[in-house]
Amino acid sequence: MRIAQVAPLYESVPPKLYGGTERVVSYLTEELVRQGHDVTLFASGDSVTKARLVPQCQQALRLDSQSVDQLAPHILMLEQVIKQAEEFDILHFHIDYLHFPFSRRQKTPHLTTLHGRLDIPELAPLYREFVEMPVVSISNAQRTPLPWLNWQMTVYHGLPLNLYRLQEKPEQYLAFLGRISPEKGVDRAIEIARRSGTKLRIAAKVDRADRDYFKGVIEPLLNQPFVEFIGEISDREKNEFLGNAFALLLPIDWPEPFGMVMIEAMACGTPVIAFRRGSTPEVIDEGVTGFIVRTVDEAVEAVKRVSTLDRRICRKVFEQRFNVTRMAEDYLRIYERLREAVPAESTAASVSVQPGVSPFRKLGERAILNFPMNSDAAQDLTDGRFEALRIRAQGIAATCENN
Repeated sequence: MRIAQVAPLYESVPPKLYGGTERVVSYLTEELVRQGHDVTLFASGDSVTKARLVPQCQQALRLDSQSVDQLAPHILMLEQVIKQAEEFDILHFHIDYLHFPFSRRQKTPHLTTLHGRLDIPELAPLYREFVEMPVVSISNAQRTPLPWLNWQMTVYHGLPLNLYRLQEKPEQYLAFLGRISPEKGVDRAIEIARRSGTKLRIAAKVDRADRDYFKGVIEPLLNQPFVEFIGEISDREKNEFLGNAFALLLPIDWPEPFGMVMIEAMACGTPVIAFRRGSTPEVIDEGVTGFIVRTVDEAVEAVKRVSTLDRRICRKVFEQRFNVTRMAEDYLRIYERLREAVPAESTAASVSVQPGVSPFRKLGERAILNFPMNSDAAQDLTDGRFEALRIRAQGIAATCENN
């Protein structure tokens, strides 16, 4: 199959340091190539891949001190993708909704994996405008704010089996890995470590937007003798950092869409203690690969019980549930379904238009009426919402025509 993977440009693929979405794109891309597919990767120029790389900027935007307008390279990338769209069997986007107006007006089947949180108020009207777009969730919990989207499937992330090694004899420290921000809960991780009498090692980046929070709230807590702040680490350093940890702490206070660090820890055999938010109950098998808690008190008690868990079983669960081959096969099934389902008349090129009628009117209606939907979305249409969607599509088309 001829597949285009369209990645964000903020990090390279794979990232040199922090970056969950680009890391997933890399694992998926390399596995699809390994399985014999013809894959093209649209990404930053410092990306490393066995696929055909179409570079969009010289280096990852986050690490480019000269980058000011980070949206501009993404718009240029979309223009390139759409120009080449007919060369592919499927376009797989990892840039959220940015491509929706482009994709509505071209004929190649496409799919969007939504990698972020969906409980932001401005998202609902946007996704209602583009309700026909086929999307994938990375956890069932992620769907909660927008259950009416055209969900194709939940595809959990997967890692190459040889990326991390099982470490059966860890050291006596707790690990925090990720990003320092209020919702990530590093202050709670420090409190859990203090009350459990356990050393805490923190490997985390500090984004520009969170520097004031870091300086005012977190930095004063780092002076305690049981806390070691390492900073941002690379993939090469993760195996030792996570593998030698007694447990990983994930004391989050936000609707975590997936949480890649949980399966990275499990791949090393390291149990996870996570707060019950977002995806965590889906990823962690309670009492097997870790513990789900609601409070700091419960987390402190969970630290005492980590020694009852078998690190070999943690690794085994990772191999069964979160390997990259399973992830790629899930996506391939969706690709095939979308290819088979897209009718020729749903494309802009094939729309016949009456004199004086905007082509976007026809396209807007057919985007709703003809675009492939999964069984849940199809049921929504038969449950009485079909006429509302038709009216919505006609309104969208009329707006396009008048403008």
